[in-house]
Amino acid sequence: MALECLNLMLLFPRLTKLDLTGPHQVLARFDELALHLVWKNLDFVTDSGGLRLWPTANLSTCPKADILFVPGGPGQIDLMDDAEVLAFLRRQGEGASYVTSVCTGSLILAAAGLLTGYRATCHWLSIGQLSLFGVTPVQERVVIDRNRITGAGVTSGIDFALTLSALLFGEERAKEAQLAMEYDPRPPFHGGSVASVSAELVDKLRAKNAAFQNEREEVARRAADALRG
Repeated sequence: MALECLNLMLLFPRLTKLDLTGPHQVLARFDELALHLVWKNLDFVTDSGGLRLWPTANLSTCPKADILFVPGGPGQIDLMDDAEVLAFLRRQGEGASYVTSVCTGSLILAAAGLLTGYRATCHWLSIGQLSLFGVTPVQERVVIDRNRITGAGVTSGIDFALTLSALLFGEERAKEAQLAMEYDPRPPFHGGSVASVSAELVDKLRAKNAAFQNEREEVARRAADALRG
């Protein structure tokens, strides 16, 4: 499958780097794909941890996406009512073969109206906010609903990209990419999901993130109201 571009892999200030670089690491292994990192201008973008990333195209001049991809991160809040970005996503999403995201990138897609009526996932702390936009939240690592593919929190971006690779190029080539990356996760501690840890640990992390999550939900509610008109 030859593509003109992979997905205008959206950059934005304070994104979570692994949401973007995990999928990029997988998809860059396929010569058929041209990857474009896109933002409003060509100045560097600083992620939530201080890493600087440079766009390869801007919103107004980038090519038409075959695959549209949006990562998540704290800066997602600022995009929920960013008219320029949301209009860009709507334009690109209309003709894209696949509309995709990782982590809270799905909330950005939802704010653009691109997930209404679809099943999708998100980071576990924020997944409930998808329902504000007429999206059915699904707590799975990767969720496919027609041509929408969404990954859960952060590290699921690798799983997402391998799943997408299999759809594009077949399972055998996706397996080759997985082996080449030596992706065979064995975390040092048991429990990287709400289903595999104690309720006490979940509550502790919720409490630590409560203020930010309250802000995120307030912004999501406003964005959902705006989407409904």
